[in-house]
Amino acid sequence: MTFARLRSLGFWSLVVAILTYMTLPTLVVLMTSVNPTEILAFPPEGVSFQWYEKALTYPDFQRAFKNGLIVTSLASTLALIVGSAFAWLVYRYSFRGRGVLEAVLWSPLIIPHFTLGFGFLLLGGAFKLQQGYGMIVLAHMVLVMPFVTRAVYVSLATIDPNLARAAANLGASPFHVLTRIELPLVLPGMAGGWLIAAVLSLTEFTASLYVTGSRTQTLPVAMYNYIREYADPTVSAVSAMLIITTTLIMFIADRAFGLRRVLAIDTH
Repeated sequence: MTFARLRSLGFWSLVVAILTYMTLPTLVVLMTSVNPTEILAFPPEGVSFQWYEKALTYPDFQRAFKNGLIVTSLASTLALIVGSAFAWLVYRYSFRGRGVLEAVLWSPLIIPHFTLGFGFLLLGGAFKLQQGYGMIVLAHMVLVMPFVTRAVYVSLATIDPNLARAAANLGASPFHVLTRIELPLVLPGMAGGWLIAAVLSLTEFTASLYVTGSRTQTLPVAMYNYIREYADPTVSAVSAMLIITTTLIMFIADRAFGLRRVLAIDTH
């Protein structure tokens, strides 16, 4: 066997090992969710969907899911408005402090979520807003806004600048260029960014643990509180439903909006 074949075999073996390592926990969760026994165990001893029924009818999960929808819709929409404005500002203009602004916009991707959550906990305490919807929405908005900004910025970068110049030469005002030319072309990026933000907000746990209370806890926090008291596969069933739903949403969104192009994963 030649050195080139050995190198190729080693590379693909490493790829398979990494993919297996990444997907194995998901497979374990999916399999334990149908375990008929009342104890989390792997491998499952049979197949039963009783834990899915319990997950869907458990009052704390129902309340937490409603809270999550409220927080997700508000945080994602605010992140879309603010993130799109910042993306347009950074892309369109060169000004002093632009690099600092970009660093601040991308910083939630680098700062650990528990640090941000603890910071918002202290901030909420200072303004008497701890564990209320306002502080939770603000925390989630900050966490997901970089993804919206990234998606909108990439969409702006793919627009042919000659279109705006041609419209301006034909007498279109800057407002009409923005609303009639640029905005329709950037809408797929905005929609994709909002969807990614919504998925991340709905499944956010670390920061939510600091800023939610018993009345405002989101679904991941409710799952954490449940598993502290019970050891049955109900949480696995909830996790399985989240995994399947998120995967379907992202697949449909990729087919509809081209998320690979929006996020600059595929430039063709």
